[in-house]
Amino acid sequence: MWQIWLIVSGICFIAEIMTVGFLIFWLSIGALFAMIVSFFTDNIIIQTAVFVISSTILIFATKPFVKKFAKGKPNFKSNVYSIIGDTGIVTKNIDSINATGQVKVNGELWSAVGKDDIDIEKGVEVKIIEIKGVKAVVTPIKISSKNS
Repeated sequence: MWQIWLIVSGICFIAEIMTVGFLIFWLSIGALFAMIVSFFTDNIIIQTAVFVISSTILIFATKPFVKKFAKGKPNFKSNVYSIIGDTGIVTKNIDSINATGQVKVNGELWSAVGKDDIDIEKGVEVKIIEIKGVKAVVTPIKISSKNS
């Protein structure tokens, strides 16, 4: 019977290599414990109980340890969503009727539209509210004297 537990352990170990959850590994160790018990008894119920109990204990005992090291880096916004909340300067008048306009944010030029379909003149400082498709939705930080 020890051969079966060794095969189960090997299958679990190979399955763990294919996943990233670090859960199946403990089933592999539990199967090894059951294999050791199989040298002392032929009772499959005892062997299975050792497998289930040892695997469960190992999973729950190591869960805090795994969480501590599996946290990784904190999530952060990347790509286009990284500019949300940044400020920029309008480089080409934002026209809500023609859906044209351009802003410079962090040294990059973005097509832009005004929030709530407002027009914004060139040179006005704006804040990026969201990204819709390939355009930045902006709102003015300082309203120019022509818009007041």
